[in-house]
Amino acid sequence: LTNTNITDAQEMETTWTILPAVILILIALPSLRILYLTDEINNPSFTIKSIGHQWYWTYEYTDYGGLIFNSYMMPPLFLNPGDLRLLEVDNRVVLPIEAPVRMMITSQDVLHSWTIPTLGLKTDAVPGRLNQTTFTATRPGVYYGQCSEICGANHSFMPIVAELIP
Repeated sequence: LTNTNITDAQEMETTWTILPAVILILIALPSLRILYLTDEINNPSFTIKSIGHQWYWTYEYTDYGGLIFNSYMMPPLFLNPGDLRLLEVDNRVVLPIEAPVRMMITSQDVLHSWTIPTLGLKTDAVPGRLNQTTFTATRPGVYYGQCSEICGANHSFMPIVAELIP
């Protein structure tokens, strides 16, 4: 019941297993290098530190004399007509368009997530760790986001508003 010709195809099977693996590695190495290089900005125009607290964010413009402000959600009684409920804040982050921006994100108490979906940004804010994301916006406007981490009882009440101006 044994056939001595079964082992004749071992070389071919070894080849068609190893050759695709080598091809995938040759494709992956340059791709990983390019992916790594696109995340780095050598000379950002702005560096902003965002600190997540329970139910609000603190922003520090570190390049400009240490300008620091808190950003709280606007209560419904103080909203103007046309403002978005649960998304509008009292102090927006103002950034220029077509300038490389480095956001350094951390947290003071629990896990948070600094997220603006329309800009394609989502970075976790971890206590004791400084995470970094970089971006260059190309269109002016007001961009809304929220903490997308389950960080407490009122985690959905941590809106983020970035105003991009020319």
